[in-house]
Amino acid sequence: MRAFMDENFLLQTETAKELFHNYAKQLPIIDYHCHLVPKEIAQDIRYENLTQMWLYADHYKWRYMRSLGVEEKYCTGDASDYEKFEKYAEVIGYAIGNPLYHWTHLELQRFFGITTPLCKKTAREIWDQTCQMLKSPEYSAKNLIRRSNVETICTTDDPADDLHYHKEIADDPSFATKILPTFRPDNALNIEKETFKEYIEKLGTAANIHIASYTDLKTALQKRLLYFKEMGCGLSDHSLSTAVYIPHTEAEVAGIFERAIQGETLNTQDVQKYKTALMLYLGKLYAENDFVMQLHFGALRNNNTVKFAQLGPDKGYDSIDDLELARPLSAFLDALEQDSLLPRTILYTLNPKDNYILGTMLGNFQQGGIKGKMQFGSGWWFNDQIDGMQRQMTDLANLGALSAFVGMLTDSRSLTSYPRHEYFRRILCNLIGNIVENGEFPKDMDILGKIVSDICYYNAKAYFNF
Repeated sequence: MRAFMDENFLLQTETAKELFHNYAKQLPIIDYHCHLVPKEIAQDIRYENLTQMWLYADHYKWRYMRSLGVEEKYCTGDASDYEKFEKYAEVIGYAIGNPLYHWTHLELQRFFGITTPLCKKTAREIWDQTCQMLKSPEYSAKNLIRRSNVETICTTDDPADDLHYHKEIADDPSFATKILPTFRPDNALNIEKETFKEYIEKLGTAANIHIASYTDLKTALQKRLLYFKEMGCGLSDHSLSTAVYIPHTEAEVAGIFERAIQGETLNTQDVQKYKTALMLYLGKLYAENDFVMQLHFGALRNNNTVKFAQLGPDKGYDSIDDLELARPLSAFLDALEQDSLLPRTILYTLNPKDNYILGTMLGNFQQGGIKGKMQFGSGWWFNDQIDGMQRQMTDLANLGALSAFVGMLTDSRSLTSYPRHEYFRRILCNLIGNIVENGEFPKDMDILGKIVSDICYYNAKAYFNF
């Protein structure tokens, strides 16, 4: 029997071990999509205990705890920090097969040097040891990032954000990691929401424009994108249930926008026409400004209306959607391509049934002179576990160029989530090692080492122009 999560964890072959230890392990991390809070980095926050570090904002953990019948007071409620940690420790001890078990123990190992498995009987010992260690300045936000060998982080930011915390971070000469904003205009797209009119006023204030028309909206978004660009931003991001593409005229969309800010209710076709038009405008804007466009598809959010009313969004009540994707996505990408304004694009799906849709869609719009212009995004959210990441990379290899892949991201709100990059790198090296040792590819370490190094670091560095 193999040792528990030792130095060769997940590495099943000699080739895999060689690839990980000699080529992947020491490379810096480029985390090009995450949800870290810039304010927390700028203020170099410190944690008093593991509950603050792990449980205050982690819907992955809450979902798992609820699955074992844990009461809400231990998840998002008013139980004490130790009570919450003790309850998590109790149930994580039974999390066989769940990636949370691996992530938890990688973080204990990498940040605290603790190799003891966490469970109910070890909870107090691990709590006391980590609480004492967290008193050290080594565990501040910036030092956690430094210790994780992170070169670049791209946060997720609304166009109306003033980005002043990004400025504060950039002005700190002692902190070398780049913390860059990402342009995420979901609120400007979600015309069907009750908060849309209020948001448009907020956006107008940020852009110093009174937004009274669709033309004004486009001007405001362009101004904000250019400001983000000045702040080092080179990526956009969109959370979409699915792609939309409905023929429309500018006059129609202008009328739809005006009705929306007047408080009128829109029908589904109105909403889809507006979103089609604005996504096309934004896509062209990204191409003109050399931005990467990230499109996340397939989340079905806020399914439990009772819990949404009690707790609000992002509390662990989201799941996978299964809407039609191929035809509207093809039409959208093709419309941009016809104008020679299709930006570098990363396509993510939450639903693995769409892996082959995205994997084959990439090949329709690749471009000479750009390695992997169209990317199939890393296993995302419910798929960032062993099977999901293996499936995504295997499907990409079957349908396109795995060696052009820009690799892993955390998509996380946690400053201690960076061992997930190690997790990904181990899975990648094991996947390639198995291919080689099955006689499906030669053991040429120059080629294999370059493939692994590129996927772990160099492809992303070149693709995003970092």
